Amino acid sequence: MMTQQFHKFWLKITAIVIGSFAPVFFLGTMLTTAEPARFTLDLLSLPLDGVQTYQEPTTRFLSALAGGFLFGWGVMVWCLSAWVYDKAPEAVRKTVVTGVLSWFVLDSSGSIASGNASNAFINIIVLFIAIGPLWRPAKS
Repeated sequence: MMTQQFHKFWLKITAIVIGSFAPVFFLGTMLTTAEPARFTLDLLSLPLDGVQTYQEPTTRFLSALAGGFLFGWGVMVWCLSAWVYDKAPEAVRKTVVTGVLSWFVLDSSGSIASGNASNAFINIIVLFIAIGPLWRPAKS
């Protein structure tokens, strides 16, 4: 199960997990389509209480930035799996795992510091899905 071919497949799962948040946050840039982003923030900052809104232009701007970064990061992981993995499988694996762990530490720390510790717990789930079998080197 821990073959290089399976790792290459899982990198695409990782790319989808990362990139799947991008359209949600992109929609948050416009008031008429912001509800999915608003609901996502409400869910990530449990309890579901409607406190999170997208009324402020700065929130919508940050949503645009987050959507762009997440889309670009997801595309980059996909491209690493398609164009680089066969040449340097262990380097790609380590790079992606390091990137996901870096996201986890900073996002979770920031969530806790901003009073949204529930997101740190949700991040654990996303971390395990995104990294999956990439935790360990593949067998050649």
